[in-house]
Amino acid sequence: MNLKIVFVGLGAIGTLFTACAKDVDVSKLPAPSPKKDVTFAKDIKPIFEKACVKCHGAEKPKARLRLDNLEGVLKGSSDGKVIEPGNSAKSSLVHSVARIGDEDYWMPPPKNKDKIPALTAEQVGLIRAWIDQGAK
Repeated sequence: MNLKIVFVGLGAIGTLFTACAKDVDVSKLPAPSPKKDVTFAKDIKPIFEKACVKCHGAEKPKARLRLDNLEGVLKGSSDGKVIEPGNSAKSSLVHSVARIGDEDYWMPPPKNKDKIPALTAEQVGLIRAWIDQGAK
């Protein structure tokens, strides 16, 4: 019986990003940027390097989520995909960086030890545009 409880508990952990995606009011998201031809290398990587790579880089990436390269972002975390190319409003990464929904999933965390500030509406909008344009 304890084994079953442990298994259920591990299943709950596996829903980290998918749970975040279900209980959010997407009307609170900043609008996607109107910028065209947004790419990871040119536009998104610099944002992630400042705000995300400290915890989601090559060394011990939290939740096995790598945000330091395009392949890592597209692969997602140990819990599954974090973006849906073509649909930023359904992308849990967007919910997290926009800080909507459950505060436990906000990124960067509000009280992070490195005092990394929240992303601006413009940065979130640019990430949304990149995802909406296919996440390339």
